[in-house]
This record gives sequence, structure tokens and C-alpha cells, in this order.
Amino acid sequence: MNSTDSGYVQRKNHLNSLNNDDDSSPMAKLIEIIPCQCQLGEGVLWHAQQQAIYWLDIESELLFKYSLATKNLEQFSLPYRLASFAFTATDNEIIAAFAQGIARYNIKTSTLTWLSQPELSITGNRLNDGKTDRQGRFWVGSIVEQAQSATQQAYLYCVDEHGQCQQKMSQLSISNGLCWNKDGTVLYHTDSPSHAIYQYDYCQESTNITNKRLFATTADNAFPDGATVDGQDYLWSAQWGSSKVVRYDHLGNIDAVLTLPISNPSCVAIGGKNLDLLIVTTAKQGLTPLALKAEPLAGNLFIYQLTGVTGLLEQNCRLYN
Repeated sequence: MNSTDSGYVQRKNHLNSLNNDDDSSPMAKLIEIIPCQCQLGEGVLWHAQQQAIYWLDIESELLFKYSLATKNLEQFSLPYRLASFAFTATDNEIIAAFAQGIARYNIKTSTLTWLSQPELSITGNRLNDGKTDRQGRFWVGSIVEQAQSATQQAYLYCVDEHGQCQQKMSQLSISNGLCWNKDGTVLYHTDSPSHAIYQYDYCQESTNITNKRLFATTADNAFPDGATVDGQDYLWSAQWGSSKVVRYDHLGNIDAVLTLPISNPSCVAIGGKNLDLLIVTTAKQGLTPLALKAEPLAGNLFIYQLTGVTGLLEQNCRLYN
């Protein structure tokens, strides 16, 4: 499949005919593919002030920046594998969830200051998906990458404005899909191997998460990965292994499905000047040589023009000191 016929969205009443090219008004139309060929593309974010897209290749220890106006693609070498990040108020600085800990990191000077390394002593674990809440606190989970025992587990953490890290959840395997609803009172989260996305009531003052309930389940071949909430309060979920990004309404019903020409979509964001571009990272990791030959676009960044959908600006991470 080539880039001209690869991806489009059908509303729920058209889900049984995803290859129907007669749909004259798709919700998402593929407009650009950035050829970054990531082993494990992840952590995509829109930078409104710079009008640029940032994302990661975890395994290659690279951070990418793509400027929409100039079509300029830059990459920055990193000192360690970076799994997720958020911008701060300081130019060129991010709060970085490196494999072995959380740090303030300047992408131009390579200055690094560790804030917390909560799992440094857990062999086989690394940090994973992370995002800021609506108040600018950075949340990040971990992944059991190489289990050393049958009881090994991953966790979810919150980093407050003073850089203090607090454990918020345990008994996880691959913490993923962090995002909040439009008013910041509901947390979405998944443990990817469970094929389940959950909702929690979220206290914006205390950061307590309560009232866990099932939001949606995915097919056996679809592992819920990175997610975001749009301006209409619907959830977009990249679903690893399924070639799909799924949009859910606030009740967990499938509203639309975007089919990509690759197996492993990994993370989603909404950006652009008008906040109407859906941006999807993908990965080559886990694909056999035969599958890679069949999916030459795997690992690239996909940009879709949305119709009737706009996004929300993500908060910068707020750190005082």
C-alpha cells in the first residue's frame, strides 16, 4: 500500500467498509509522511509557540523536531533512551522520562539534572509513557521490559511542581495511554497487555485517583498505546499491532477508526496552527524482515488533516526552582 491510498477515517456507521474510497468527507485525510524510520517512535507532542512537532525514537536515543512552515526536520542525540517528555517554560528544556529516571534536560546544551530515579534499582524496568495533567504536573509510568521474577511489576508516578515524585499506581506491566478529559477531572490510563482502557476520577488539588472503571476494551491483536483527548472530549487511542487509531466518545463507544498502512501505531497528538492535524508515531520494532518489506512506511510519522475535530493544547510542565 502506498501513501496515496493508506489512511482515512470512517464514522461508526461505516466501520464495516473501511476500504471504501468513495467516502467523500473523511474525518482524517493523510497529508504528509515524515520519513524518520524510527525503531520505536513515541511521545509525540505539538509545540504551539514553535509551530513544530516533537517526537522520539526510544531505541535510537533520538529526539526529532519537524517545523511545519519550513518543512525542516531536525534530530537531537540524547544521552539515554528517552520514553516520554513534556516542555517546560525554559527555552529548549524538557522534563524527560529517560529509561532510568526523570530529569530536566536541555536539548541544545545537553545539560541534565536528575529529579527522581524511582526504579533505578529494579533491573529490567524502564520508564515509559508520560504526560502533563491540566495543572502542569508530569505523570509517567514504567514498563517491565525484561522481567527478573514472576512478581516483577511496573508503576505509575506523579512529579509535582517541586520535582517531588510520588507513586500513584502499582501492579502494572506496561503503563500507557495517559491523558485527561477536557476539564481535567478524569484520568485515562491503560496497562497495555490487558487490552483495556480505564477511567479514574481525578482530584486536581490532591492528585488522588479513585473510582476505577472500565472505559473500553480492544481486540486481541490491538494493544492500547499512546492516547490524547480532543476538543470535543473524545479519546484518540493508538492501538499497537492493529494498524488502527480509534476515536471513542466519552462513554467508551467507538466513534471512528483510522486505518494506517503499518502494523504498529504507537502514539497520537493533535496539533497544527488550527489544532486540526492528527499526528501519529509508528514503529518498526517487533516486525520480521518479511513484515518490514511489506510495510516500508513503518517507523515514519503520519500527519492527517482532520475535519470537524480540533485538539487541546497540552500544558507545559510547571517546575519551581
